[in-house]
Amino acid sequence: MNFKRFFYAIILIASCTLSTGALAQNDVANKAVIGPVFSTGQVRAELLAWAPEGVEAGKPVWLGLQLTQQPEWHTYWKNPGDSGLPTRLDWTLPAGVTAGDIAWPTPRKIRVGTLANYGYEGTMLLPVPLTVAPGFNAAQLDIALKATWLVCKEICIPQDAEFALKLPVKGSTAMNGNAFAAAFAASPKPLAGQGSQIEVDAKAVKVSLAGLPAALQGKTLDFFPETGSLIEPAAPWQQAWQGAVWTAQLPLSGQRSESPRMLPLVVALDQAAYRIEVPVRGEWPAVADQTTLPLVAAVGVNAALGAAPTGRSTAPLTLIAALLGALLGGLILNLMPCVFPVLALKVVGFVHVKDQATRLTHGLAYSAGVVLSFLALGALLLGLRAAGEQLGWGFQLQSPAVVAALAALFTLIGLNLAGLFEFGNFLPSRLAALHTANPTTNAFLSGVLVTAIASPCTAPFMGAALGYAVGLPATQALAVFAMLGIGMALPYLAASAVPAVARALPRPGAWMVTFKQLMAFPMFATVVWLVWVLGQQSGIDGAGALLALLVLMALAIWTFGLRSATPRTQTVHTVLAAFSIALFALALWAIGPNITKEMSRPASGASAAAASDKWQTWAPGRVEQLTTQGRNVFLEFTAAWCVTCQYNEKSTLSDTSVLADLAAKNVVMLRADWTRRDPAVTAALTQLGRSGVPVYVIYKPGRAPVLLSEILSVDDVRAELAKL
Repeated sequence: MNFKRFFYAIILIASCTLSTGALAQNDVANKAVIGPVFSTGQVRAELLAWAPEGVEAGKPVWLGLQLTQQPEWHTYWKNPGDSGLPTRLDWTLPAGVTAGDIAWPTPRKIRVGTLANYGYEGTMLLPVPLTVAPGFNAAQLDIALKATWLVCKEICIPQDAEFALKLPVKGSTAMNGNAFAAAFAASPKPLAGQGSQIEVDAKAVKVSLAGLPAALQGKTLDFFPETGSLIEPAAPWQQAWQGAVWTAQLPLSGQRSESPRMLPLVVALDQAAYRIEVPVRGEWPAVADQTTLPLVAAVGVNAALGAAPTGRSTAPLTLIAALLGALLGGLILNLMPCVFPVLALKVVGFVHVKDQATRLTHGLAYSAGVVLSFLALGALLLGLRAAGEQLGWGFQLQSPAVVAALAALFTLIGLNLAGLFEFGNFLPSRLAALHTANPTTNAFLSGVLVTAIASPCTAPFMGAALGYAVGLPATQALAVFAMLGIGMALPYLAASAVPAVARALPRPGAWMVTFKQLMAFPMFATVVWLVWVLGQQSGIDGAGALLALLVLMALAIWTFGLRSATPRTQTVHTVLAAFSIALFALALWAIGPNITKEMSRPASGASAAAASDKWQTWAPGRVEQLTTQGRNVFLEFTAAWCVTCQYNEKSTLSDTSVLADLAAKNVVMLRADWTRRDPAVTAALTQLGRSGVPVYVIYKPGRAPVLLSEILSVDDVRAELAKL
């Protein structure tokens, strides 16, 4: 029957969506393939070129990105200071043409609360020289640029754009000469500075500069080291003149990660600036073994603390510790409520297997499905992050298409368990025989399914291990993901390998039919949860559309399961099946797009709650703003699809004693919602060394941030609040 074949195709496509739907991301970044100009509400960016003598070998050819910032907004120098990110330019040029380094203009010190940054306001140009190889022969120079920058005011916004420009080779391009001349004038001039040196001790960097121009002598100078995290930019420091030698003593940074033997630096007075490379005498003090928190204002975790996060979850990790944490996290993951329904099915199937060798084969196949699925998810996550995507653990459930596909799959499983249909009778005979003849394959696919539904969860020990893994080389990172899979598969593998465990299980019997039907209800409960998650992502229309499609899918399954006693009833059933397929297709066309649509209002229940009296909505730079005002902050990273998050919110974070302590300590409660993909939230998690939710952080001005456990307890939270 053609209608049956069509419906089988729908089921197979829905199943395939489980593995491919994670790529259905609809978010669009602040970028576009455009001409030489790009504008936002904060910055106007333009790609400029200057080739006064044409594009030839040995002739001056310059490109540059000009940024015009709105009043009070700023971007950053190559060393951004206490917070921020430098502008990055990635060029695509024809063969025979290469781009040099940015000729950075002299920055100025920009104070934001207790932070001191090095950057630019107003209009500035970042010039880049081109080198043209001899023999370059083309009618025009095709230029492509991908630029990324961070623009900040009270908040910070990461932006990027792609530019395209065609530069004629013959003839001059001199119209931007004034802009480049101004940029060259604003760049520091190189100075030999013979006799200059830098000495370091345990607390300070002592600079002595000789050979400075006479016009600078006796004046107070600005000082900008090109290497970041060496000094404390916002701390007070001393400078003086000893004859013609300028001296300064600057506080050594507690976040230092480099020990250079030669330190390039810039000194400036008004419009005069000089760049000097100064040798470092003596040895840098040892760097303390600590986990640092980069103060990048773009991600909103840039509290004005200048210290590393502390707490049980933030001890410095090694690869061995990360592997152990992943193993323990995988073990605990079996206890998470999002995994229980599928594991219950595995228990039912396990009782049927009497032969020890077959049981072990099934256990190995299931374990292989779990481990390989974790490896595949890890490889996909690492690959997408390497391509510039801001993703973290559980990213597949940030796609409404994946949530809808999982809801359809679990509805099918639930209807099967409830007895509405049997896969063996429903599928074509060839597929049914294949299903029956390959129990090992079924065990492997069960492992894949368990991983798909368990991956959004984060168990204790997992957060730090996964956050550490995403920053490792690919081989080591995949080892952490594999260990996570091994931990999750280990209990089932041990049960299949140890006969005593199998003997302890109940004997097969009529109870298994009842138990199988009973397990349909956890499946339907999972569908309810997935529909609720979709409602947080796409609104009530999206959730309603999914429910309607699930009902129509159940109707179609019921019609295909009808048995025909006579040719007349067979005709009626065929008409019903055709009608159900047509109705499903019509609904999919009419209301299906509501499932993946963007919401104009907050995309999750977490965001809605954040607008209440107790919780406020997190935004990049919000933590810094509050701590600068002297406020304590409790920051929660959450998502509607994160079961652990919801449990913590309904229990510990709703406890009256915890809420009373938060109010008594004047703590501002912020929620960062990750229900739908949000690059800013992802970047914030990355800066905290995490790649999934939940994450809980306590901030106090002048003290290091404290990361709490993924599973919150009232006593632990109150103990940390008591320290504020």
